[in-house]
Formats: sequence, C-alpha cells, structure tokens
Amino acid sequence: MDSKMKLYGFNNLTKSLSFNIYDVCYAKTEREQRDYIAYIDKQYNSERLTNILERVTQMIGAHIIHISKQDYDPQGASVTFLIAEESMLRTKNGGEVVAHLDKSHVAVHTYPEYHPGNAIATFRVDIDVTTCGEITPLSTLDFLIASFDSDIITMDYRVRGFTRDIDGKKLFIDHNIASIQDYIDAKTLDRYDAIDINVYQSNMFHTKMLIKEVVLQDYLFNADVYEIAPKTRLKITSALRQEMIEIFSGINVY
Repeated sequence: MDSKMKLYGFNNLTKSLSFNIYDVCYAKTEREQRDYIAYIDKQYNSERLTNILERVTQMIGAHIIHISKQDYDPQGASVTFLIAEESMLRTKNGGEVVAHLDKSHVAVHTYPEYHPGNAIATFRVDIDVTTCGEITPLSTLDFLIASFDSDIITMDYRVRGFTRDIDGKKLFIDHNIASIQDYIDAKTLDRYDAIDINVYQSNMFHTKMLIKEVVLQDYLFNADVYEIAPKTRLKITSALRQEMIEIFSGINVY
C-alpha cells in the first residue's frame, strides 16, 4: 500500500493467495522414477519447506504462533503455520498496547507422482498464504517462484470481507490491483507465457504461467542428453511439452 488509510477500528479484510507450481521430469525406467521420487522427497522435505515458510512469514511482517509439519510415506510433505499480525490499539488514557488481533495462516503441501505407464513424472507444490489486515501476500511471489523449479505456475488471489473508513464507508479492497503479474519481476515473466482470468467486481484474480523454453537436459533424470539419439530427443521434448500444455490448460488435449 502506498499510503495509510484512516479506518474506523482496524482493517479486517482477508487476503488469500493460492500458489501452485508443477515441475515436470522425464523418468522412463522404473528405477529412474523411484530415484526421482526419492530426490524430490529429500529436496522438498518438511524441514526445507518449513524454512521457506519462515521466510514468507518474515516477508509479510507476521509472527509465528504455531508450526505443524509432517513427512508422508510413501511420498510428500506438509507444513502449516498459524501466524499473527501485530496491531496497535490506543487505550482510553492515551497509552498504546500491542495485541494479536489478526490471525492468519501459511500452508504448503507437496504431491510428487508418476504413473508406471508414463515416462513423465510430475511434482506439484500447493502453497496457501492467508492474511488479515493491510498486509498482502503478493509481495512473496518472486521468492516463492525462485524457491522451486517451476514449469507451470497457477496463482489465485482474492480479497474477502470489508472494512470501514473513518466516516463509516465500507471498503471491499484497500489497494489497487489490475493483475497478479504486476507483482512478479519482469525477468521472471520473460521466461513464461502468462494469461489472466480476473473477476474485478468480486476482487478475484487468476494468473497462470507456462515456461517458454524446454532445455531437454534440465528434464532428464540421471541421464545425459548427448547419449540420446536426435529423433528420440525430439520425441521426449514433444512429450514433455504436451504434458505441460495439458496441465496449463487444465484439460486433456492430446
């Protein structure tokens, strides 16, 4: 927010950011698929996810009240933070006290998966950041994108409820926003094709992004691209791109 609004009481707007990433990999053999899942579970276990959420909490200026984390068998992990935002209250005698008025949460869940009949393995991460008051979780987007290898990104942002200004007028949003893309670094956006689907009347914003360039070596697991015949390389690259397009589109295209 560029400037402080004079409100009646405190800001009780709820702002929710849902951030989903998909990391696609080519793992043809059963061993490669098992090794891929093992790598993901090691790289994105609950301990590392906790560190990521701690940084997110710091970025939005909130305080951690409680942490719950769990690694799952056979795969995946979850971490949830209960957080609070400090608000200043003036007492009748003119003094000030600090109170935890606005309680919010941050959560992350991972979904590594593969299908025995498919050479494409997919790792999905879901992150939800919900804040109350003047803090917006959109400021964390660049950090979150950089924290994961993201081929497809989908983001939903919504402002709910209302607050009142000093004159009692209801305010249903307290900051200007035209697109989630405005909160993402330009260099990051250059790497993706991005589209918006927004419902401005309801303060609902949706953006999804698809990586532009597929460098095959980056998608091979324990394999060297130069050991693969050129025609096979084209076939694998096409299969990866088809998988990405379907996830990005949300429908079975091929």
